[in-house]
Amino acid sequence: MSTLASPGTAKATTAPKSAGPLKRFWRNNGAGYMFLLPWFIGFFGLTAGPALVSLYLSFTNFDLLTDPRWIGAANYVRIATADAKFAASMRVTFTYVLLSVPLKLAFALLVAVALNRGMRGLPWYRAIFYLPSLLGTSVAIAVLWRQLFASNGLVNSFLANFGIDGPSWISNPGTSLYTLVILAVWQFGSPMIIFLAGLRQIPQDMYEAASLDGASKWRQFWKITLPLLTPVVFFNAVVQTIDAFKAFTPAFIISGGTGGPINSTLFYTLYLYQEAFGFFRMGYASALAWILLVIIALFTAFSFLSARYWVHYDD
Repeated sequence: MSTLASPGTAKATTAPKSAGPLKRFWRNNGAGYMFLLPWFIGFFGLTAGPALVSLYLSFTNFDLLTDPRWIGAANYVRIATADAKFAASMRVTFTYVLLSVPLKLAFALLVAVALNRGMRGLPWYRAIFYLPSLLGTSVAIAVLWRQLFASNGLVNSFLANFGIDGPSWISNPGTSLYTLVILAVWQFGSPMIIFLAGLRQIPQDMYEAASLDGASKWRQFWKITLPLLTPVVFFNAVVQTIDAFKAFTPAFIISGGTGGPINSTLFYTLYLYQEAFGFFRMGYASALAWILLVIIALFTAFSFLSARYWVHYDD
């Protein structure tokens, strides 16, 4: 027999609707994205947003006082064909990068190897050697460096004790750039600390086995230390190259913002600053900034592509 439920007691039962994909996503990940919200605001408001605006301005004529006027690729055409100071700044910047980065890395590695041999007071030495990296980009150090290499500075006073009449290193176009290279090499503390950390990860039993085989310290360095340290060398080379391309404060302070005698210290970033805040050619300066971004990206990409041939990892 079949029984029929009375209309007063029967209730229709319906299955609860499942939450939509957006609600499920927010329920699972909403808290994490709320914690990331300050970073998103900073990235899009202070990095990505201004970068996209500068890309637009690079195709305009903009002087901060009037509205931007679209001129297409005219800024880039002028940079490539009719700007002698652009070529001069590129030459100075590339010379600075090619000299300062290898010398700084070599000196940092030399000091790291010396510290890794074990000595008393090692934390104090690490702190002392790292200090120039903290102070080197400051205005005070740049002013001090200008005084050291002036015609009556400490360097020439020291050379005078040996009967050497030193030039005015800063105002001499043949030597002014090299004073900035020396300043960059003096800031070896940051890569030195990273090299020292990498050296501490090399197993000591490899050196003991090499010593038993009669390998000298020099051969151990070239056959064990340097190959196993290539990932650290690669990291330091990429970071220091990017920093060298972006160098600004020493050239600005030491040259007085002019780029030195005969543009001998006219770094690319200094020229960009002159165009933007000296002549208020913001559109042109934006084009220069994007060219610098492309140059750094190409150098970085080349470094990563070439790393497979000389960087040795554990695997």
